[in-house]
Amino acid sequence: MKNTNDVVNDVTGKSGIRLDRMRRLNVALDAAKGLAYLHEFVNPPIIHRDIKSKNIPLDESLNAKVSDFGISKSMIDSESSHVITQLKGTMGYMDPKYYMTHQLTKKSDAYSFGVLMLELITARKPIEHGKYIVREVQEKMDKAKDLYNLHEFLDPAIGLGTTLKGLEKFVGLAMRCVKEAGSDRPMMAEVVKEIENIMELAGLNFNANSTPTSASYEEISNGSSHYPNSSGTFDSSGVYLPR
Repeated sequence: MKNTNDVVNDVTGKSGIRLDRMRRLNVALDAAKGLAYLHEFVNPPIIHRDIKSKNIPLDESLNAKVSDFGISKSMIDSESSHVITQLKGTMGYMDPKYYMTHQLTKKSDAYSFGVLMLELITARKPIEHGKYIVREVQEKMDKAKDLYNLHEFLDPAIGLGTTLKGLEKFVGLAMRCVKEAGSDRPMMAEVVKEIENIMELAGLNFNANSTPTSASYEEISNGSSHYPNSSGTFDSSGVYLPR
Protein backbone atom coordinates (compact mmCIF):
# COMPACT_ATOMS: atom_id res chain seq x y z
CA MET A 1 0.00 0.00 0.00
CA LYS A 2 1.33 3.42 -0.98
CA ASN A 3 0.79 6.58 1.00
CA THR A 4 0.32 10.08 -0.34
CA ASN A 5 3.80 11.13 0.71
CA ASP A 6 5.41 8.26 -1.25
CA VAL A 7 3.61 9.22 -4.45
CA VAL A 8 3.38 13.02 -4.41
CA ASN A 9 6.92 13.67 -3.19
CA ASP A 10 8.59 10.96 -5.27
CA VAL A 11 10.46 13.16 -7.75
CA THR A 12 12.51 10.15 -8.90
CA GLY A 13 9.45 8.23 -10.02
CA LYS A 14 10.60 5.11 -8.14
CA SER A 15 7.11 4.55 -6.77
CA GLY A 16 5.89 3.85 -10.29
CA ILE A 17 2.92 6.14 -9.74
CA ARG A 18 2.52 9.79 -10.63
CA LEU A 19 -0.60 11.59 -9.48
CA ASP A 20 -2.09 13.94 -12.04
CA ARG A 21 -4.21 16.90 -11.00
CA MET A 22 -7.48 14.97 -11.05
CA ARG A 23 -6.12 12.28 -8.76
CA ARG A 24 -4.68 14.86 -6.38
CA LEU A 25 -8.07 16.53 -6.12
CA ASN A 26 -9.59 13.13 -5.40
CA VAL A 27 -7.01 12.54 -2.66
CA ALA A 28 -7.89 15.89 -1.10
CA LEU A 29 -11.61 15.19 -1.31
CA ASP A 30 -11.39 11.68 0.15
CA ALA A 31 -9.19 12.84 3.04
CA ALA A 32 -11.45 15.83 3.74
CA LYS A 33 -14.48 13.54 3.87
CA GLY A 34 -12.73 11.30 6.36
CA LEU A 35 -11.87 14.22 8.64
CA ALA A 36 -15.34 15.75 8.35
CA TYR A 37 -16.79 12.40 9.37
CA LEU A 38 -14.53 12.18 12.43
CA HIS A 39 -15.40 15.74 13.45
CA GLU A 40 -19.14 15.78 12.81
CA PHE A 41 -20.55 12.25 12.78
CA VAL A 42 -18.53 10.22 15.26
CA ASN A 43 -19.85 10.38 18.82
CA PRO A 44 -17.88 11.68 20.61
CA PRO A 45 -16.09 13.59 17.83
CA ILE A 46 -12.44 12.75 17.20
CA ILE A 47 -9.57 15.15 16.52
CA HIS A 48 -6.94 13.26 14.56
CA ARG A 49 -3.99 15.43 15.66
CA ASP A 50 -1.50 14.06 13.12
CA ILE A 51 -2.84 14.72 9.64
CA LYS A 52 0.03 14.47 7.16
CA SER A 53 0.68 12.85 3.82
CA LYS A 54 2.23 9.74 5.40
CA ASN A 55 -1.06 9.14 7.22
CA ILE A 56 -3.13 9.25 4.03
CA PRO A 57 -2.77 5.75 2.51
CA LEU A 58 -3.84 5.07 -1.06
CA ASP A 59 -5.47 1.78 -2.01
CA GLU A 60 -4.87 -0.05 -5.29
CA SER A 61 -7.36 2.29 -7.01
CA LEU A 62 -5.60 5.37 -5.53
CA ASN A 63 -8.52 6.12 -3.23
CA ALA A 64 -7.25 8.03 -0.20
CA LYS A 65 -8.14 7.33 3.43
CA VAL A 66 -7.29 8.80 6.82
CA SER A 67 -5.21 6.46 8.99
CA ASP A 68 -3.11 6.20 12.17
CA PHE A 69 -5.15 7.26 15.18
CA GLY A 70 -2.34 6.68 17.66
CA ILE A 71 -2.44 10.21 19.08
CA SER A 72 -6.03 11.12 18.23
CA LYS A 73 -8.21 12.73 20.89
CA SER A 74 -11.93 12.36 21.59
CA MET A 75 -13.95 15.48 22.34
CA ILE A 76 -15.88 14.62 25.48
CA ASP A 77 -19.50 15.76 25.83
CA SER A 78 -19.93 19.34 24.61
CA GLU A 79 -16.27 20.38 24.76
CA SER A 80 -15.16 22.58 21.88
CA SER A 81 -11.48 22.34 22.74
CA HIS A 82 -8.94 20.50 24.86
CA VAL A 83 -6.02 21.89 26.81
CA ILE A 84 -3.20 19.40 26.24
CA THR A 85 -0.27 19.14 28.64
CA GLN A 86 1.90 17.11 26.27
CA LEU A 87 2.15 18.33 22.68
CA LYS A 88 2.00 15.66 19.99
CA GLY A 89 2.00 15.94 16.23
CA THR A 90 4.39 16.48 13.35
CA MET A 91 6.33 19.68 12.87
CA GLY A 92 5.43 21.40 9.64
CA TYR A 93 1.83 20.21 9.87
CA MET A 94 1.12 21.25 13.45
CA ASP A 95 -1.26 24.12 14.16
CA PRO A 96 0.88 27.01 15.53
CA LYS A 97 -1.93 28.04 17.90
CA TYR A 98 -2.04 24.54 19.35
CA TYR A 99 1.76 24.59 19.63
CA MET A 100 1.75 27.92 21.48
CA THR A 101 -1.34 27.60 23.68
CA HIS A 102 -1.70 23.79 23.99
CA GLN A 103 -5.37 24.28 23.08
CA LEU A 104 -6.53 21.56 20.68
CA THR A 105 -9.65 22.04 18.52
CA LYS A 106 -11.13 20.65 15.32
CA LYS A 107 -9.55 23.63 13.58
CA SER A 108 -6.14 22.16 14.49
CA ASP A 109 -6.88 19.33 12.05
CA ALA A 110 -8.05 21.92 9.49
CA TYR A 111 -4.65 23.61 9.70
CA SER A 112 -2.82 20.33 9.09
CA PHE A 113 -5.14 19.62 6.17
CA GLY A 114 -4.30 23.00 4.64
CA VAL A 115 -0.61 22.07 4.74
CA LEU A 116 -1.47 18.76 3.08
CA MET A 117 -3.30 20.65 0.31
CA LEU A 118 -0.21 22.74 -0.37
CA GLU A 119 1.90 19.58 -0.42
CA LEU A 120 -0.43 18.06 -3.01
CA ILE A 121 0.00 20.92 -5.50
CA THR A 122 3.67 21.70 -4.89
CA ALA A 123 5.09 18.18 -4.32
CA ARG A 124 7.23 19.78 -1.62
CA LYS A 125 7.54 18.66 1.95
CA PRO A 126 6.18 21.16 4.49
CA ILE A 127 9.69 22.01 5.65
CA GLU A 128 12.57 21.79 3.17
CA HIS A 129 16.04 23.27 3.59
CA GLY A 130 14.82 25.26 6.58
CA LYS A 131 11.97 26.84 4.59
CA TYR A 132 8.33 26.44 5.58
CA ILE A 133 5.98 26.02 2.62
CA VAL A 134 3.12 27.90 4.31
CA ARG A 135 5.28 30.98 4.91
CA GLU A 136 6.83 30.76 1.44
CA VAL A 137 3.43 30.72 -0.24
CA GLN A 138 2.08 33.50 1.98
CA GLU A 139 5.00 35.77 1.06
CA LYS A 140 4.86 35.06 -2.68
CA MET A 141 1.12 34.87 -3.20
CA ASP A 142 -0.45 37.69 -5.24
CA LYS A 143 -4.13 37.27 -6.10
CA ALA A 144 -3.88 39.92 -8.82
CA LYS A 145 -1.55 37.71 -10.89
CA ASP A 146 -2.03 34.50 -12.86
CA LEU A 147 -2.10 31.42 -10.62
CA TYR A 148 -1.60 33.82 -7.73
CA ASN A 149 2.06 34.28 -8.76
CA LEU A 150 2.92 30.80 -7.47
CA HIS A 151 4.36 29.24 -10.65
CA GLU A 152 7.73 28.54 -9.04
CA PHE A 153 6.08 26.52 -6.25
CA LEU A 154 3.61 24.47 -8.29
CA ASP A 155 4.50 20.94 -9.37
CA PRO A 156 4.68 20.84 -13.20
CA ALA A 157 3.03 17.41 -13.09
CA ILE A 158 -0.33 19.03 -12.29
CA GLY A 159 -0.40 20.42 -15.83
CA LEU A 160 1.32 23.80 -15.83
CA GLY A 161 0.98 25.35 -19.27
CA THR A 162 -2.61 24.16 -19.55
CA THR A 163 -5.80 25.78 -18.29
CA LEU A 164 -6.06 24.96 -14.59
CA LYS A 165 -9.59 25.93 -13.71
CA GLY A 166 -10.18 25.98 -9.98
CA LEU A 167 -6.50 25.89 -8.99
CA GLU A 168 -6.58 29.39 -7.55
CA LYS A 169 -9.66 28.47 -5.51
CA PHE A 170 -7.84 25.38 -4.26
CA VAL A 171 -4.88 27.50 -3.17
CA GLY A 172 -7.22 30.03 -1.57
CA LEU A 173 -8.96 27.27 0.38
CA ALA A 174 -5.63 25.86 1.54
CA MET A 175 -4.55 29.30 2.76
CA ARG A 176 -7.82 29.75 4.65
CA CYS A 177 -7.16 26.44 6.39
CA VAL A 178 -3.76 27.68 7.58
CA LYS A 179 -4.99 31.04 8.90
CA GLU A 180 -3.31 31.95 12.18
CA ALA A 181 -6.59 32.23 14.09
CA GLY A 182 -8.59 29.03 14.31
CA SER A 183 -11.83 31.03 14.09
CA ASP A 184 -10.80 32.12 10.57
CA ARG A 185 -10.37 28.56 9.33
CA PRO A 186 -13.23 26.59 7.74
CA MET A 187 -14.79 23.53 9.30
CA MET A 188 -13.95 20.32 7.45
CA ALA A 189 -17.54 19.92 6.27
CA GLU A 190 -17.16 23.25 4.48
CA VAL A 191 -13.82 22.13 3.02
CA VAL A 192 -15.51 19.04 1.54
CA LYS A 193 -18.13 21.16 -0.21
CA GLU A 194 -15.56 23.62 -1.54
CA ILE A 195 -13.35 20.89 -2.97
CA GLU A 196 -16.39 19.35 -4.66
CA ASN A 197 -17.18 22.77 -6.16
CA ILE A 198 -13.57 23.13 -7.35
CA MET A 199 -13.75 19.73 -9.03
CA GLU A 200 -16.96 20.72 -10.81
CA LEU A 201 -15.36 23.98 -11.92
CA ALA A 202 -12.40 22.00 -13.28
CA GLY A 203 -14.82 19.80 -15.23
CA LEU A 204 -14.23 16.75 -13.06
CA ASN A 205 -17.12 14.52 -12.05
CA PHE A 206 -16.22 13.50 -8.52
CA ASN A 207 -19.22 11.16 -8.27
CA ALA A 208 -18.11 9.23 -11.34
CA ASN A 209 -14.62 8.86 -9.92
CA SER A 210 -15.84 7.49 -6.60
CA THR A 211 -15.67 3.80 -5.83
CA PRO A 212 -17.93 1.79 -3.51
CA THR A 213 -15.34 2.22 -0.72
CA SER A 214 -15.60 6.01 -0.82
CA ALA A 215 -19.03 7.21 0.23
CA SER A 216 -20.28 10.64 -0.73
CA TYR A 217 -20.48 13.25 2.00
CA GLU A 218 -24.28 13.18 1.69
CA GLU A 219 -24.30 9.43 2.44
CA ILE A 220 -22.15 10.03 5.50
CA SER A 221 -24.43 12.84 6.63
CA ASN A 222 -27.47 10.59 6.28
CA GLY A 223 -25.88 7.96 8.47
CA SER A 224 -25.42 5.23 5.87
CA SER A 225 -21.72 4.87 6.73
CA HIS A 226 -20.58 3.29 9.96
CA TYR A 227 -17.61 3.82 12.28
CA PRO A 228 -15.73 1.86 13.31
CA ASN A 229 -15.41 -0.88 10.72
CA SER A 230 -14.84 -4.10 12.63
CA SER A 231 -13.15 -5.76 9.66
CA GLY A 232 -10.16 -3.48 10.12
CA THR A 233 -10.12 -2.35 6.49
CA PHE A 234 -11.20 0.74 4.58
CA ASP A 235 -14.29 2.34 6.06
CA SER A 236 -16.63 4.02 3.57
CA SER A 237 -16.34 7.32 5.44
CA GLY A 238 -12.81 7.81 4.21
CA VAL A 239 -11.27 6.39 7.38
CA TYR A 240 -8.70 3.57 7.41
CA LEU A 241 -8.80 1.33 10.41
CA PRO A 242 -5.79 -1.02 10.66
CA ARG A 243 -6.26 -4.59 11.80
